[in-house]
Amino acid sequence: MAIRIRSHFHRGAGERTMAELASVIAMLGWKLSQDAIRHMREAQFDIDVGRQYFNFVCEYLAFMLHAADRIAYRALAAEKRAAFSTALALKLAEVVEDNRDMLIAEPEPGRCRRHFIELANARGADYADFAYDETDGPDFGFRRFFGSRLLEIVPQKDHAWVIDQIMEIEAPEAVIALEATLAGLFAPPGEARRPRRERSVGD
Repeated sequence: MAIRIRSHFHRGAGERTMAELASVIAMLGWKLSQDAIRHMREAQFDIDVGRQYFNFVCEYLAFMLHAADRIAYRALAAEKRAAFSTALALKLAEVVEDNRDMLIAEPEPGRCRRHFIELANARGADYADFAYDETDGPDFGFRRFFGSRLLEIVPQKDHAWVIDQIMEIEAPEAVIALEATLAGLFAPPGEARRPRRERSVGD
């Protein structure tokens, strides 16, 4: 199933706030996380509903957050980048909280939100050691670290293949979608562009 991605707003709509842009990326991240789980289940990886599912989604969204922050670093002034990345972290935490019944059936309001914020902060320090290239995206170490976090989530039988699946398939597809969407969202209002075309992950 292809995911339709809105890569920019209508012309003449004016400049959007960083929170509005973050909302678009948070929804994209959620959709891509669900698609990644579907891909991996089709590839015979076991990701069960409950703690595994919850941890997978949180790690995936944390990867998206820090990849988006690197793109914002090259596209936005420092103040706007900080506002965007902070807003995105909060929006992603909201997405996790809003879907807690589906992810983990957590009865205590706010706990899932707090968990994601703590994870996002921890991953900020972890991913800081790796590079993100304008042409090639996240470097080998960036992608491998992401895969290693999911290695701890899937069962032992899947350990031999999960890092390759993440590094070669899931992470690159996420980055393609993220780069394309943010290129449109970060473009100056009214900038001339080719006729609008929605793209799909997997096209």
